[in-house]
Amino acid sequence: MAGPDTPELVRAAEAGGADLVEIGFPFSDPLADGPVIRRAAERALAAGMRTAECLQCLRDVREAVALPLVPMTYASLLEAWGWERFAADARDAGASSLILADVPVDVRPDLRRIQLVAPTSTDDRIALAASATDGWLYLVTVAGTTGARTELSPALAPLVRRTRELADVPLYAGFGISTPEQAAEAGEVADGVVVGSAALLAAEDGPGPLEHFVSQLRAALA
Repeated sequence: MAGPDTPELVRAAEAGGADLVEIGFPFSDPLADGPVIRRAAERALAAGMRTAECLQCLRDVREAVALPLVPMTYASLLEAWGWERFAADARDAGASSLILADVPVDVRPDLRRIQLVAPTSTDDRIALAASATDGWLYLVTVAGTTGARTELSPALAPLVRRTRELADVPLYAGFGISTPEQAAEAGEVADGVVVGSAALLAAEDGPGPLEHFVSQLRAALA
């Protein structure tokens, strides 16, 4: 989540072996997020993180690391800031792409972003998302919100198989992946994993624990 300590934390994630970092731009009603990310968003908002401050945070992170950086947020922020203005400002601040959790693929199709598909997505929607996505597809492994779970979703493998028949882009699995063991299991079928809530929990203890956690994920995927 964007905040004063984000550059240092992203440096730690990079040192641990992360290939890409998603930076949350906090929103007051994050419908796709579970309790950990919601709390992080609430803390960020209470600390004064608004769109302008988040964009400055993104600039600061861009100066600190070479990793691809992907802001993740919700449509309301872009509606208030201006869709084209936000896309341009995020790109100028160092964003490699965008993730918008509540914007369907056929809404604002001119806005390049990483598309999400879920077990409930139809074949037609998966094919459309694959044709429009910016580099890779984000596979939402559960019909629910983000957050750690005790086991990998059984919906992931069927979703990967179905998506590979319809898409020729890398597939990264997210939502509910929180341990190295789960990452390894997901990595057997998907091309990569996205870990949010568990990484935020590790980051609460500082850069060192976050780097160690990311390195464990990296080793599990090797």
